Amino acid sequence: MVFPVSNKPIKWRSAGELRGLFLSYFEGLGAKRYPSFPLVPDDPTLLFTVAGMVPFKPYFLGLRTPEVGRATTSQKCIRTNDIENVGRTARHHTFFEMLGNFSFGDYFKKEVIPWAWEFLTERVGLDADRLYATIYLDDDEAHDMWKSLVGLPDDRIYRLGEDDNFWAAGPTGPCGPCSEIIYDQGPEFSCGRPDCGVGCSCDRYLEIWNLVFMQYSRDESGQLTPLPKKNIDTGMGLERLSSVVQGVKGDFETDLFKPIIDAASRIACVRYGEDKANDLAVRVISDHLRASAFMIADGILPSNEGPGYVLRRLIRRSARFGRSMGIDRPFLLELLPVVNEIMSDPYTELVEQRQAIEQIILTEEERFGRTLSQGIDLLDDELALARKAGSGKLSGGVAFMLYDTYGFPLELTEEISTEAGVSVDRGEFDSCMERQRERARASSKQSSAVMEKNVYTEAADRLGATKFDGYEVTSEDATVAAIIKDGVETASIRSGTEALVILSQTPFYAERGGQVGDRGVLRSAASRFEVADTIHPSGDLVAHRGTLVEGEMSVGMKIGAFVDEERRNAVRKHHTATHLLHEALGRVLGKHVRQAGSMVTPAFLRFDFNHFAPMTQEEIAEVERIVYSEVLAAKPVTTSVMSYAESRGTGVKALFEEKYGDVVRVVEVPGFSKELCGGIHVSNTGEIGLVRIVRDEGIGSGVRRINAVAGMVSLELFQGSSAALRNLYEVIGGDQDTVVQKAQDLVEERKTLERKNQEAMLRAMLDNVGRLIINSVRIDGTVLIAETLGKVSRDLLRQLGDRIKSAEKSVVMLFGAIEEDGQAALTCMASDEAVKRGVHAGNIVKEIAGAMGGSGGGKPAMGQGGSKDAGKLKEIMASAEGIVRRQLGK
Repeated sequence: MVFPVSNKPIKWRSAGELRGLFLSYFEGLGAKRYPSFPLVPDDPTLLFTVAGMVPFKPYFLGLRTPEVGRATTSQKCIRTNDIENVGRTARHHTFFEMLGNFSFGDYFKKEVIPWAWEFLTERVGLDADRLYATIYLDDDEAHDMWKSLVGLPDDRIYRLGEDDNFWAAGPTGPCGPCSEIIYDQGPEFSCGRPDCGVGCSCDRYLEIWNLVFMQYSRDESGQLTPLPKKNIDTGMGLERLSSVVQGVKGDFETDLFKPIIDAASRIACVRYGEDKANDLAVRVISDHLRASAFMIADGILPSNEGPGYVLRRLIRRSARFGRSMGIDRPFLLELLPVVNEIMSDPYTELVEQRQAIEQIILTEEERFGRTLSQGIDLLDDELALARKAGSGKLSGGVAFMLYDTYGFPLELTEEISTEAGVSVDRGEFDSCMERQRERARASSKQSSAVMEKNVYTEAADRLGATKFDGYEVTSEDATVAAIIKDGVETASIRSGTEALVILSQTPFYAERGGQVGDRGVLRSAASRFEVADTIHPSGDLVAHRGTLVEGEMSVGMKIGAFVDEERRNAVRKHHTATHLLHEALGRVLGKHVRQAGSMVTPAFLRFDFNHFAPMTQEEIAEVERIVYSEVLAAKPVTTSVMSYAESRGTGVKALFEEKYGDVVRVVEVPGFSKELCGGIHVSNTGEIGLVRIVRDEGIGSGVRRINAVAGMVSLELFQGSSAALRNLYEVIGGDQDTVVQKAQDLVEERKTLERKNQEAMLRAMLDNVGRLIINSVRIDGTVLIAETLGKVSRDLLRQLGDRIKSAEKSVVMLFGAIEEDGQAALTCMASDEAVKRGVHAGNIVKEIAGAMGGSGGGKPAMGQGGSKDAGKLKEIMASAEGIVRRQLGK
């Protein structure tokens, strides 16, 4: 049935106006407005924040008591369970904003239904004649409210089944019916089928807002029990609402996307709307670039797993679609200013992290160009194998690997394969693709299976946050509030028992923000509990993990809590040194430097940051000089407490992967450094002592790690280095002014001797070329030389191989050698003629090294590999003849 619609115009509003209008409306109804929570949630069941309710999930599941009864957000979200449809439809996105209002046992259906109607019709101005509601099959209560409170007639209220109108957090737990508000966009959006109506999958009857009435708890048998407190969770996509209000055909034509699409079209020299392939490309780029920028701003860095893998994939997909339009250079940076112009209000992190975003995206895009070239080489090798095998078909698994790892669209693989006379197994490719989609759906699927109540969440809910007094004191009196042994609360423990002890208040710092937990003792007149670590098992609950070594301890007992002060002071020095290093690294290496992780211990500090090249000795020395200047200045280290919103206007460094509350602690070294930090610090920089960087290493794409020491640990390092230098003087002679030159002379002398030795070895091997050829195996005109040599460098083996290839037209050479570290090294070379006949040196090495428990590979003409098990070298080398025979078809 087709319904008539009115032509009442809607006032055009920007997406920013709609976002503000929504939040202000519910704020006016008593809801607390929260800023958007991070894209990576504090939830072990989810890879990303996939909906507005995710940050409040512990409240809905009853794991934590909410601090307010009403809340509202515009939440940044990432979903990747249907990434292939992004750009192909009007509504699929990886990044989107979800407008939501939430009630935690406060208001319910009779309030939220008329509020939603009022917002859409009176505040936004949607035509009431175009609005419909869907409800769960037997939710008569919702039906009556839509009819009596809103005035919606029966023929505009639709009852749908569980798949459409019933929401659950998981197989068991909180759940309830929901009601979707539908907007009729008009016949021009219709699929044209005679039965097109509410519930049709086309874009005419568009779901705008979903109101979830969380009123039941479902047990393992499926039985529904009414909740004592009923909750509301609603979600409305900002992109979708904007498309309706702005009167466009889809989300990509709203002011959230269209400026990016237009800029991408200009770079590619294409006109949007004229070519379907180009239109798809610029839509994908606009979506993925928004997602990438927000992910990096939230502290996600490219990697090969987890959120970082998704980020890498999005950047590479963007670059690949750019190449499909003929853009053969890195171009994504040119679009970032457009993204910032659209989204930086209210998301200031895009501007604050602009340099990091730019550098990470540029690096990934450049890496993709190199990876694409590697993919071409792999495809050429696989096509050659397919032709040799006579199957004429390329494995769908290989095609999928090219797609997933190297960014090759299937169409490109098919085009290249067709030119080579080979077809692609699309069925196998589709199977691989579906398995990946299932994994993606599982990662985005909300589940309460892991996130559930336990002894720690129950204790946190009952006792609340543990009062932490450790900023001011290192010892104080307290009361034992709870004891947990083997995952169960107990009233008391005896000597020799390991347990976690929770106190009424504590001076012990619990591990958080990279700083290790305190150690020390809890004692009374008749008992002594040695604290080995202090942790946050749930929320802000503090637990002291350790062993009762004397007496008994029981809940309600008065005890004294004493932190190990010497250890605490060593931690303080290293933590404040971390802040100084963070600032100094930014000044020396560039403003793009941003913390990607840290660890602060009594013995050392570890600091991870985004940067794309090893630090030079000069850069390390300059960083140390800047830090030590601040130490010598003996500046006071001040702390202040303020609201998070207030801190954002002070120039303070906020780490976007951290989850900050409304009230934050600002740690400042006047005139130098200012960061949000809840850790323990020195009161004066002069207490830190000398800070030395002892190691700089790469730990991932664009991420560096430095290890450094401060205080007494630095002194011990200095003394150890001085002693080692004195020993060096004694061994090679000289003094501080001459020892370096003497060492360089010895190194040069050794290089000369090694070169002469290699030359002698090569002459000896070349003298034996004739013997090697005589002792070779001939397989239908192809010579196979498989020899185990002594400790010979790979370079010498290559030179020997070149000499043999000049003597034999079709030859395969497999050389094994035992290197200085005792490992087996394999080198295989094949002449051009042997390769034409089907020999693949890389596969020979791969098979032989694999049989030895090692690994290897390479190209048809050259392969290398090795194994730690050199004992099997001679035995395995004998199998080379059978491998070559198979490759030659013999």
